[in-house]
Amino acid sequence: MKGRVLIIAGSDPSGGAGIQADIKTVTALGGYAASAITALTVQNTKGVTAVHAVAPDVIAAQIEAVMSDIGADSIKIGMIGDVETAAVIETALKKYSAVPVVLDPVLIATSGDALAKDGVAAFIRDRLAPLAAVITPNTDEACALTGMAIKDRDGMIAAGEALVARGAKAALVKGGHMKGDTVEDALVSASGARIFSNPRIETTSTHGTGCTLASAIATGLAQGMPLQTAVKRAVDYVHKAIATAPGFGGGNGPLNHAHPCED
Repeated sequence: MKGRVLIIAGSDPSGGAGIQADIKTVTALGGYAASAITALTVQNTKGVTAVHAVAPDVIAAQIEAVMSDIGADSIKIGMIGDVETAAVIETALKKYSAVPVVLDPVLIATSGDALAKDGVAAFIRDRLAPLAAVITPNTDEACALTGMAIKDRDGMIAAGEALVARGAKAALVKGGHMKGDTVEDALVSASGARIFSNPRIETTSTHGTGCTLASAIATGLAQGMPLQTAVKRAVDYVHKAIATAPGFGGGNGPLNHAHPCED
């Protein structure tokens, strides 16, 4: 077991997204997962029916409990929920600034339900993204963060460049929500852009793909991989997890996080 990952995110009782998906992913890729839970959601493959936020001081205490004892080689941030929680996370990231951060700007669930209150997107863009090694928005989230319309690969790259210009070290703009037979993800940094491509799988088993991808990247960084290598392994891992999904639930089903992995 190599690579300690602290996951700061919400809980999904159906097991397909959030903390549950994150822990499965880190474990499957050979890392060690610890967690600080930001919210208890009531959801399944069909949608989110309630969100119960954890008090910010309790979130801060969870983070400190992990970092002061076990420590972390990377931090993955998922659902934040409100600005008060975002501020607590910002304080923690500044305290542990040597630890690389993967920031998944969870604003909307796969089902379309909102998971963040007003002000969170701006806080993520302006104050958390500059503290992260990479931010991983899908095209809808990238649009919310930049105000840009994203219709193709060039738009994805442009949105990534806009996020980097605002202080993010790197941005992985994910194209799964776009049309076409190929799914493209654009990794943008100051050194340029790289496109990761996979054939599109026609399926409804897409619950928690963003959580899973970000946690897979965080595991790679925790294990000492360069960012591009960590992203490549993560993209391939998620693609296979979708392809081998178990088909559970009546809505957007979960992935197969336990499929055999290759480095």
